[in-house]
Amino acid sequence: MPALVLLAGPSGSGKSRLVSVVACPRVNLDDFYRDEDDPANPRTTTTVGADEAPAVDWDDPGSWDAGAALAALVSLCRTGSAEVPVYDIATSRRTGLRTVELGDAATFVAEGLFAPDLVPACRAAGLEMDAIYLDRPRLQTLLFRFVRDVSEHRKPVPVLLRRGLALFRAEPALRAHALAYGCRPVGFGEALAVVRGTRA
Repeated sequence: MPALVLLAGPSGSGKSRLVSVVACPRVNLDDFYRDEDDPANPRTTTTVGADEAPAVDWDDPGSWDAGAALAALVSLCRTGSAEVPVYDIATSRRTGLRTVELGDAATFVAEGLFAPDLVPACRAAGLEMDAIYLDRPRLQTLLFRFVRDVSEHRKPVPVLLRRGLALFRAEPALRAHALAYGCRPVGFGEALAVVRGTRA
């Protein structure tokens, strides 16, 4: 059975960059976000637009389909293949499906904000796995996240500024949550070693 590495960390901490450096199969857990108009989405008290519609709370796990994400990871571990959604953050909706194939890879990574929430379920399913939290300086993460989001036109700049500051303030609680769910904090170099399989 291929080994799964659940890679957690705040938005902008370098999770996607780490996977690109290692060049191993990857599941982007953010692709399991619900469409913006899904009635199951949790809402914030913040309003957007002229009609003052409540904004979706994208930092709440309820905005994300954990069941579908778990099913995909189980399928990859047991069959080496899974169909996963393709999600467009700019429009906040799924735009299609793609197939992830592990081939002869011994390890694959599932990374995203809500990775810690999958740790108990993956262990209960008997998957061979490790769970790590990419631990980097908060100011560095704040800067990396803003530069990335602006360059990728993810949202209007005022939204990115507001959300970026909110994520900066929430980061200590996010870290505590990840560790409580079974992730262990590691730096970028150690995370690379874990994904490459050079450290147990």
